Amino acid sequence: MIIGVPTEIKNNESRVSVTPAGVFELTKAKHRVYVQSNAGLASGFTNNDYKNAGAQILDSIESVYDIAEMIVKVKEPIEKEYNLVKPNQIVFTYFHFASSQSLTEAMLKSKAVCIAYETVQDDDGSLPLLTPMSEIAGRMATQQGAKFLEKPIKGKGILLGGVPGVPPGKVLVLGAGVVGVQAAKMAAGLGASVVMMDINMKRLRYVNDVMPPHVVTEFSNEYNIRKHIKDADLIIGAVLIAGAKAPKLIKLDMLKDMQHGTVMVDVAVDQGGCFETTKPTTHENPTYIVDEVLHYCVTNMPGAVPYTSTLALTNVTFPYVKSLADLGWEKACKTDKRLQKGLNISKGEIVLEELKDIF
Repeated sequence: MIIGVPTEIKNNESRVSVTPAGVFELTKAKHRVYVQSNAGLASGFTNNDYKNAGAQILDSIESVYDIAEMIVKVKEPIEKEYNLVKPNQIVFTYFHFASSQSLTEAMLKSKAVCIAYETVQDDDGSLPLLTPMSEIAGRMATQQGAKFLEKPIKGKGILLGGVPGVPPGKVLVLGAGVVGVQAAKMAAGLGASVVMMDINMKRLRYVNDVMPPHVVTEFSNEYNIRKHIKDADLIIGAVLIAGAKAPKLIKLDMLKDMQHGTVMVDVAVDQGGCFETTKPTTHENPTYIVDEVLHYCVTNMPGAVPYTSTLALTNVTFPYVKSLADLGWEKACKTDKRLQKGLNISKGEIVLEELKDIF
């Protein structure tokens, strides 16, 4: 198969979808790999690294899309890429269709085969291609939240961990999945007081078992959320429903109950966000303020740490890339039920049930 690796052109997206090690394995299996010039540079991989691994370097994104039978990316195609996608071409990447009707319509029109990292699902319901980025985004949520609590950037002026004689900050984490657990772990490590909420009692029991005593759990409902937002310093939205829009757990009217300078980080922004006031932001302009509450809603948080996130991502995506290249998408999806769940759109038709429900 002919595999194309374009440079990511989303704002401040520095990851790359295939490493030189991946290229080496693909070319060893007699596949041809074309990499756009400098696609891996921000992640620490040069054109020579790819050439030495067996790839051919192309100068333009158009030439990569034009020659490839399968495009492997990190983030969804943005508007200027829509017309580059060809009929029957496999596009394997994070799509997050649920949050974008325009992207969904564009990929339907292209008649491509769209396989989404974020809906590939194991038998136990876990999302293996989302997990490493969720781990990074969860940790970054606390890291960024702590930074934006500083007064010069319109936060409350609170040090999350406090100091002797001064109490620590309070963190509310909505969702006890991978993102939530990693966010709570970082917040607890800084010494903050953490409340973690979920509707899944198994997850809350797990958190209760593995976290230190200053991380407490509580069942998630509107009454309890309204109670905790009144004195929370940092609120992290970490709710995910695979392939579907995130539920709106914090409504606009609830912001008036928060203290000025409270920071809200919505890691669910790719799936529409779990705050009613969420709108996507970029690393270049990451925050905005509504009712004196600071919002951080960057859609590609792991893109800010490309070396770590590229390696973490390709560790889990590469076996699927190899399977698609070796078998073709139809046979690969038929023989691997996990990959079959990743198939969102095929040749002009939505095939993922959760996506059909939305559109």
